[in-house]
Amino acid sequence: MAILPENISFSRKALPIIAVIGLIIAVFFIWSNLPDRDLAEPEETPLKASGELADSPRVAGAGVVEPSSEIIDIGTAISGLVTDLRVVPGDFVDMGELLFVVDQRAARARLSEANAAIAEARAAIAEAQTARDTAQQQLDLYTAIEDPAAVSRTEVIRAEGSAASAASRLQLSQARLAAAQAAAGSARTELERLTVRAPIAGEILAVNIRPGEFVSTMGGNSEPFIRMGETRPLHIRIDIDEDEATRVAQGKPAIVSPRGAAEQRFEATFVRAEPLVVPKRSLTNSAAERVDVRVMQMIFALPAEAREVFRVGQQVDAFIPAAEAKEQ
Repeated sequence: MAILPENISFSRKALPIIAVIGLIIAVFFIWSNLPDRDLAEPEETPLKASGELADSPRVAGAGVVEPSSEIIDIGTAISGLVTDLRVVPGDFVDMGELLFVVDQRAARARLSEANAAIAEARAAIAEAQTARDTAQQQLDLYTAIEDPAAVSRTEVIRAEGSAASAASRLQLSQARLAAAQAAAGSARTELERLTVRAPIAGEILAVNIRPGEFVSTMGGNSEPFIRMGETRPLHIRIDIDEDEATRVAQGKPAIVSPRGAAEQRFEATFVRAEPLVVPKRSLTNSAAERVDVRVMQMIFALPAEAREVFRVGQQVDAFIPAAEAKEQ
């Protein structure tokens, strides 16, 4: 090549030099982009048993925090627009406290009509009673006369008819009063059904409706209108795989920790073991986890001080003492 001296061959001398330089550059880039393989502490500390359970037989399980009453989904008995919403998440309500109101205008109008019909029926009853008493007094006067010639038979028949007619009008007015009272009772019942109240005392966990929103009894909403439950105390529902269920010591307390915070440990009190073994639904995302098993669910109560750490729906890890093996 013209740019190289005549005594230097490009293919024999320059090309190998360029190849060596390219190789050095490639090695440098590869070395500089190698991943950091230095050992470091894990971001999440795995759960470890502590105390007496550290060196004793135990059964591990995963669970979910729930209210002691379990979660109650609040709906409505009658479809309509929400006109009044009284609660927000985190509120504590008493049993029977107002949660929300569905549009009551139609029911109130029917109640007003029924009350007017009641007033009308009562007035008609009073008028019919007066007419009946007058007609009866007239008939009694005619029948008290001893001389048959003093009063014609026609007058007596007319008085008897007036008394019977007044009695019939009284019965009709009483029937109308009963019908109006029944209509008023039906309207009041509908007003109560349009007023949704708390079925128990507890905490409002979620509110998925807003004033002006249409709520339906057909379940058109993807989520319950309001979710609530008794969170004093909180419970934990722990899943124990069916192959480990026979090893659990019933009635013993469990050591529980929030997922991802193994350093925080609480002793939960045994409440009950559910009698029904169910398919596994609470997953831990472990690669070795089986999802084709059934689990026994055990309920434990958290101490009062744990309310600041645990929230409803939060996943937890738990250790439960294992029952002593029986000698054959």
